[in-house]
Amino acid sequence: MNKAILTLVVAMLLAGCALGPDYKRPAIDTPAAWRVDERQAQDTANTAWWHQFEDDVLNGLIDEALKQNNDLRIATARVDEYVGRYWVGRSGLFPQIGASAFAGQERASERGASPIPSTVKNPAESYQATFSGNWEIDIWGKLRRATEASKADLLSTEEARQAVILSLVSAVANGYINLRDLDKQLEIAARTAKAREDSYKLFKLRYEGGVISELELNQVKSEYEQALATIPQVEKQIGFQENALSQLLGRNPGPVERGKSIDEMDLPAVPSGLPSDLLEKRPDVRQAEQSLVAANARIGVAKAQFFPTISLTGLFGWASAELSNLFTGPAQVWSWGGAAVAPIFTGGSLLGQFWASEAIQQQTLFNYQNTVQTAFREVNDSLIDQRRTREQLEAQKRQVDSLKEYARIARLRYENGYTSYIEVLDAERSLFSAELGYAQTQGVLFGALVNLYKAMGGGWVVEADKLTSPETATARKEDKEEKTENP
Repeated sequence: MNKAILTLVVAMLLAGCALGPDYKRPAIDTPAAWRVDERQAQDTANTAWWHQFEDDVLNGLIDEALKQNNDLRIATARVDEYVGRYWVGRSGLFPQIGASAFAGQERASERGASPIPSTVKNPAESYQATFSGNWEIDIWGKLRRATEASKADLLSTEEARQAVILSLVSAVANGYINLRDLDKQLEIAARTAKAREDSYKLFKLRYEGGVISELELNQVKSEYEQALATIPQVEKQIGFQENALSQLLGRNPGPVERGKSIDEMDLPAVPSGLPSDLLEKRPDVRQAEQSLVAANARIGVAKAQFFPTISLTGLFGWASAELSNLFTGPAQVWSWGGAAVAPIFTGGSLLGQFWASEAIQQQTLFNYQNTVQTAFREVNDSLIDQRRTREQLEAQKRQVDSLKEYARIARLRYENGYTSYIEVLDAERSLFSAELGYAQTQGVLFGALVNLYKAMGGGWVVEADKLTSPETATARKEDKEEKTENP
């Protein structure tokens, strides 16, 4: 009889199937090529691209952020949380075995309604030691689908951590570039203010000597005050940027070390890549796909709820009134049984759960498709941005050179009496504005290249992950695979 039951159980396990759809990656309408073709671009998307700036201070700040940033620490702890959740979820695939032991003494009343015979020991001792087990047979694949969903959730969380690394490195690089750009603007403002201060002092002496009118003196003073007013504006932005960078570095607000000026930093090469590379390497795309895998598996979990749940229970142990006889043959106790529980009428609860799981799967599918399309758009935007910003910067450089010559000639004309000082003021005002605009566009170009690497994703995220702690990315990956594949 026992052999027949065992045979039946094994047959049921072998015949078991996982209900619900098996996951298949959705077909994506990928663009054949980018709108901007970078024919001579270097394939550097898999390297630590921030080293191309040739600024050791920036490299050090990124290293510090990867070790100290609190958002990254939170994301890492969340991965560890989902490792634990995965183990909790997969535990249902295996028999649940427990043990218990009991020892006690009990005395009954000798004056009770039912007198105790003199042959009965009072007080009486009792001892018990048992093993119990319970195993839900996963005929319909409910537990397997739940485990599949848990594993996808874990991988999705790991990709979310990679996305934090991607955003963190890009944010530190952009913040540092913006800081150096503001430093250059402050230098331009301070240099202009000093030159206008010298002009104002000279014109004040001329006014006191009766050479020029008060109108001319006030015109020069107005331009001097304008340059002075620009300095605290830029200094305020520098303070804000230093504080923002400090937070990214896991520090309290304070000054940030500088390295090369923005003029001395090298522009990174433009990485080349195809849409298929983007799909494989961007953490947010991988995260969205793993969420889709999990939602797809949970359809099977909901579908399996319509079918009976079959489980086996068993108990084996010893019970005795004498401790010395506890582990003897006559003291053995055992039991086993099988149970089947099936829903008959749930008022639409199970059907509602199934419909909800299908709707959630559709939501995650559309989110995955939208994430992929967003990735394509961001890469295209970044390519266009860096290309057009280069053109803008070249035009602004020519404008600055022309205005420098204009200012020089205007001052010569004024000193030789051919024109009024208004022409000089106009030339210097235009030059000051153009120099500030050129510096700002210079920062925009560096930022556009940073954003291009961010949009491309790529293997550089793994390189950055190696800097997060002494544990390398490879070790993290092997540990994660061991935890998810080996019980």
